[in-house]
Amino acid sequence: MNTLASEPSAYLKSAAHQPVHWLPWGESAFARAQAEHKPILLDIGAVWCHWCHVMDGESYEDSSVAEILNRDFVCIKVDRDERPDVDARYQRAVQGVSDAGRRSLLRRNVFPA
Repeated sequence: MNTLASEPSAYLKSAAHQPVHWLPWGESAFARAQAEHKPILLDIGAVWCHWCHVMDGESYEDSSVAEILNRDFVCIKVDRDERPDVDARYQRAVQGVSDAGRRSLLRRNVFPA
């Protein structure tokens, strides 16, 4: 179930209708990944980010994509304006290994510091 409708962030609320079972950043999301033995799909974006909305429309609103993501991952969506610390941390890590932007896959036993 997508739990973003109750979040204060306009960016997160804008994804509440998506079929992806998004969770906000937090300990409960990491605990769920660990309990379900699933990797994490981390999506960091912002309400003003054009390419974030393109990704939403072309991928996360597609029910066949959502089915795969919901089955195989715990999906976490982060508003980079609310959590610049999370954005900075993972942006450095992702840039170190690829040019994938603000989406990354995390092992379930990787917890925020």
